[in-house]
Amino acid sequence: MAELVEGQKAPAFELPRDGGGVLRLADLAGKPVVLYFYPQDDTETCTAEAIDFSAHKAEFAKLGTAVIGVSPDSVKRHDKFKKKYNLALDLAADEELKTLNAYGVWGEKTMFGRKYMGVIRTTFLIGGDGRIARIWKKVKVTGHAKQVLEAVKAL
Repeated sequence: MAELVEGQKAPAFELPRDGGGVLRLADLAGKPVVLYFYPQDDTETCTAEAIDFSAHKAEFAKLGTAVIGVSPDSVKRHDKFKKKYNLALDLAADEELKTLNAYGVWGEKTMFGRKYMGVIRTTFLIGGDGRIARIWKKVKVTGHAKQVLEAVKAL
């Protein structure tokens, strides 16, 4: 699959979400969407990222922007994660890896010299027109939510 680039139409998705129901990109048409992909609930870095995005929830909402975290974890696990850290954002479960693959964020990683397949931490800012406005690859979590917020303000 070709790598996604800024300006390209964002791949559609429909994923089960925390608390029940589904999240569809089509349902968010006309408003900006921050779609951030992370490896796993309740790990140090992923928790820090979710807490940081949650801390800016009111600012994103003021700009009419939806913030959605996506990982291969189950809805049940998302519910526990969200409750444990009082997270104020939507979490979508992609256990079948369809959306992760469509966005090109499921790939080979290396830790301690061992290669394995996993989520490559990446964030997409999708404009109200459904096109990818910005892509942050191999995200460093510290200060990332603030960078994304500034990009939304610049739309």
